[in-house]
Amino acid sequence: MNLKKPIDLLVAESAESGEGTLKRTLSSTSLVALGIGAIIGAGLFSLTGIAAAEHAGPAVTLSFILAAVGCAFAGLCYAEFASMIPVAGSAYTYSYATMGEFMAWVIGWDLVLEYALGAATVGVSWSGYFNKLLHEFGLELPTYLSKTFAEGDGGGINLPAVVIVSLLSLLLMRGTKESASLNNFLVVVKVAVVLLFIGLGWKFINPAYHHPYIPENTGLRGQFGISGIASGAALVFFAFIGFDAVSTAAQEAKNPQKGMPIGILGSLAVCTVLYILFAHVMTGLVPFQVFKGDASPAATAFKVTGYSFLQMGLIIAILAGYTSVILVMLMGQSRVFYTMSKDGLLPKFFGSIHAKYRTPWKTNLFFMVFVSLFAGFVPVTDLGHMVSIGTLLAFSLVCIGVMILRKTDPNRERPFRTPLVPLVPILGIIVCVYLMSSLPIEAWIRLALWMGLGIAVYFFYGKGNSVLGRKQKGE
Repeated sequence: MNLKKPIDLLVAESAESGEGTLKRTLSSTSLVALGIGAIIGAGLFSLTGIAAAEHAGPAVTLSFILAAVGCAFAGLCYAEFASMIPVAGSAYTYSYATMGEFMAWVIGWDLVLEYALGAATVGVSWSGYFNKLLHEFGLELPTYLSKTFAEGDGGGINLPAVVIVSLLSLLLMRGTKESASLNNFLVVVKVAVVLLFIGLGWKFINPAYHHPYIPENTGLRGQFGISGIASGAALVFFAFIGFDAVSTAAQEAKNPQKGMPIGILGSLAVCTVLYILFAHVMTGLVPFQVFKGDASPAATAFKVTGYSFLQMGLIIAILAGYTSVILVMLMGQSRVFYTMSKDGLLPKFFGSIHAKYRTPWKTNLFFMVFVSLFAGFVPVTDLGHMVSIGTLLAFSLVCIGVMILRKTDPNRERPFRTPLVPLVPILGIIVCVYLMSSLPIEAWIRLALWMGLGIAVYFFYGKGNSVLGRKQKGE
């Protein structure tokens, strides 16, 4: 039996208030900032250079546009669902209402790849830049405290990654409003530095570095030319991951029907404009070939401006960017598991709300340990692919869900309507599947193993403890 959760029930749950519920403190502005906080990070500061050097050249700006268009299709579908069903569970909840409990479980389990492993991956990147900052001050952490044992060279634990994940988890336990305030500050810092990079760097652009704008294809698919722009888009797609995290804060939004679409689409639009301008300046400051193998291409490009005193500011901005990404990812993950627990698919532990702070503190505590273990002891260089494939799967299912609900419940009130249905959802699915197909086979194998484990947990625990299932049986 494919159990579906009635939308009326979901809407009623979202309207609950008082003890044992999440506190509504987020304005539309905070939701846009939340989205920007999740989006601007590793992708902008590191992947732009790789995509330019290996795939698209100066046309990496077109790669960003292509990736943004794909995200926009999914974003429009997210906005419709988030305004209709303002519940913390994001894609998990939408799937429960449209495709049934089993698919909802699959997507909820899949979101761990996006949020928890995404936070771990960015935590390791944060650690790398933190060590660079220490180096600027003439300080060095010993190798056994800055590298994992698996990386060799005398490594032991990536301590900075563990510390930042733990501190942000503790902040999330303290309260959403406090977390959002920190995120707003970090967003201001990193957007200011991105704007400084664009503004100060613009006059140093050498037009010769932008010719030809689309380098000739080498004869291999994905190495420049039109196919290079597409391959670049698949790579920089990671730079847009996070806008959907806004939907996990639906139950903490003051006016979710209005705020959710603004938060999702607003953050996506702001980041797309910043990305295109940033990439245009970056590839105009130095020849794109210089970025090959460079771990900090933004810093390399900025050196030619002569504003060396801002190098430190750039590192601090990157740290601020990574910090807000980790914060929003950890928040999104805890809200998904909180919702799954309320549905009985996970133990009650994950649905426990702190009496004073009204946050899912036990879930935050669990993921503080879980994410810290990955960030501190596992080299996560290839986990980026797992994050991407998990996210693309989630996006595809949300697009499918919008089409299903338009057929099964056409008269339902929709404060925000996805335009041109079914065209927009279908285009969203096509882009997501295309980008998934460009990922290495190892990512597919890991996805299959992770989903296999999740399906086993569902049949051994979730199915028998489902609140909806037990109601249907009259228990």
